[in-house]
Amino acid sequence: MLDSLTFLFEKFFLFSNFNIFKCLWQEEPESAVKCPVLRRGDLLEVQRTLFIHYGIYLGDNRVAHLMPDIMPVLTSNKQLIKPVVTNKRLILGCIYRNASIRVDSVEDFAYGAQVMVNDMDVKMKCKALASEEVAKRAEKLVGDIPYSLLWNNCEHFVTYCRYGAPVSQQTEKFCDCLKTIIRDQRSVALTVGMGVMYMLCFGLALSTTLPTILIPFILWMAG
Repeated sequence: MLDSLTFLFEKFFLFSNFNIFKCLWQEEPESAVKCPVLRRGDLLEVQRTLFIHYGIYLGDNRVAHLMPDIMPVLTSNKQLIKPVVTNKRLILGCIYRNASIRVDSVEDFAYGAQVMVNDMDVKMKCKALASEEVAKRAEKLVGDIPYSLLWNNCEHFVTYCRYGAPVSQQTEKFCDCLKTIIRDQRSVALTVGMGVMYMLCFGLALSTTLPTILIPFILWMAG
């Protein structure tokens, strides 16, 4: 049951972070943006089409970052996997829960967006590790890795490398929003109403009646 709920929450989290009114299926990065001076071990962040993306600068114009990607599932050809991960590849990778920590150029990492450097330092309570230690942690983790929007995303990767603890403020904000929805008892009435409409449309059956009873009950108990 917990696995099923986690799966649903992850999918909701993915779509809740979509910016519908931008170029959702943009395949090519926008024109290059001037990048600030970078030092090995810096934590980089960029606003991609769907979310804020994070990486660790390794020096020599290289960035290690965790990226969901469907391409390694479809082929073992490194020449096909190597190009920058587009939004289509990323979304399918999220759904399939397949990812890797890969090293790309700063330009590919930025994907045409403005790069921000160490902006998370003012938000984190713990002090950043030494720059060389940060970079070595990132280099050690390069390769395939299990992916989870809630428990193991790009933000978890960079915070582990730079601060020694994997945390995600984006995930925490989502969970806070979810708690607010659950605690609002109007959610119970809404799910009951939707369940009744579902039963009227598809008839009385175990597949329609059980969710109509179970989901509002869980929300009521959680609230």
